[in-house]
Amino acid sequence: MERLTNLARVTDDRPSLHVTLTGRDRPGVTSRLFTALAEAACDVLDLEQIVVRDHLTLSALLTPSGMPGGALVGSHGPRPVPDSWRGMVQQSVTAVAEELAMQVTFRDGAGESTERSTGRVHVVVLGHPLPATAIAAIADRVAAHGANIDRIRRLSSYPVTTVELDVSGADVGRLRDELAQVAVAVEVDIAVAPAGLARMGSRLVVMDVDSTFIQQEVIELLAAKCGREAEVAAVTERAMRGELDFAESLRARVAVLAGLDATVLDQVRDEIVLTPGARTLVRTLKRLGDTVALVSGGFIEIVGPLAAELGIDHALANALEVEDGKLTGRVTGDIVDRAGKARALRQFAAEAELPLSRTVAIGDGANDLDMLAAAGLGIAFNAKPVVREQADASVTVPYLDSVLFLLGISREDIEEADALDGIPTPAPAIPPR
Repeated sequence: MERLTNLARVTDDRPSLHVTLTGRDRPGVTSRLFTALAEAACDVLDLEQIVVRDHLTLSALLTPSGMPGGALVGSHGPRPVPDSWRGMVQQSVTAVAEELAMQVTFRDGAGESTERSTGRVHVVVLGHPLPATAIAAIADRVAAHGANIDRIRRLSSYPVTTVELDVSGADVGRLRDELAQVAVAVEVDIAVAPAGLARMGSRLVVMDVDSTFIQQEVIELLAAKCGREAEVAAVTERAMRGELDFAESLRARVAVLAGLDATVLDQVRDEIVLTPGARTLVRTLKRLGDTVALVSGGFIEIVGPLAAELGIDHALANALEVEDGKLTGRVTGDIVDRAGKARALRQFAAEAELPLSRTVAIGDGANDLDMLAAAGLGIAFNAKPVVREQADASVTVPYLDSVLFLLGISREDIEEADALDGIPTPAPAIPPR
């Protein structure tokens, strides 16, 4: 960890003493330390406590009680720490450290900078596994960028390992581009997002459906009913790579369905398999008061009932034409293509009275690119190379709820909320690469 937090930043000229206590965590350490500090007549300027497994680091920036603050520190620096007060604090804290078999360090005038943190961002790193070489490469890039890692915390340990770095002094767009190159090189997923109020509050989350929210391509399931699955799958693959115009490819694929009994739609609905973590993702977002939408180049006859079942707020997809109980091989109305998905995102954001900066889009194919670009955060989920290259962030593990970690939501938060509602949150293991 580069440094514990911004404890080292003194904002006025009061004398200060930086005290750090480390050792095995147990109940009562904080209480015992601050009882001793109260007896030594201390005021707290800054405070941070971190537990990694069972190892505690407790750090406090202290000043003598009742000491009036002066002007912001200039070239003269903070006033010196009174010897009598320093001695009293050191004696009291050392006694606590010896009693608890812990280590303690003291440092006078702990400030290196008088400036407030600027350019604050969150860097979320997700990997299975998460090698030390990845953290080293990310830390090197952050340092080369001229930024600083202020704090690191774990968001999940399974089914993937996720850590979040609080970084200051960064340019979001430039650091995002730089770390995207690192992500490819070290084979982890990295997301960079602004810190502060920009990350808080309600969101709109819009997801593609085929091969994103569900594991299949619906058009291929339908084509299998007339023995044309392989032919249609080849066209779908080319369209998702951006090699074919989506609208033209959709019409060509739907044409092979002509003559199928409309009851195949009921059969296909029963065959749909959600992507692992999809229910958890929706459930958690709805608990947070977020608006959730499905926008698909597939078919509303499948997407609509799925959205209704899961309590999803909006669903938009193409409509298949049916005459005399048979599919005609045509779609009706406007085709939901690449531009249509982006328009839907903007429309849903306007209806929710949310700026685009509060929107998240998730998709896997070229048809999702405009939507990902329009959103405040565009996430490529197990996506084609062209999509991974252009998205703000990429997820390459097969669990859709991993998106929650990119938003700063921890696995512990998810499980605690599920437990209160009596809902299990299983985490099946991901096979090694």
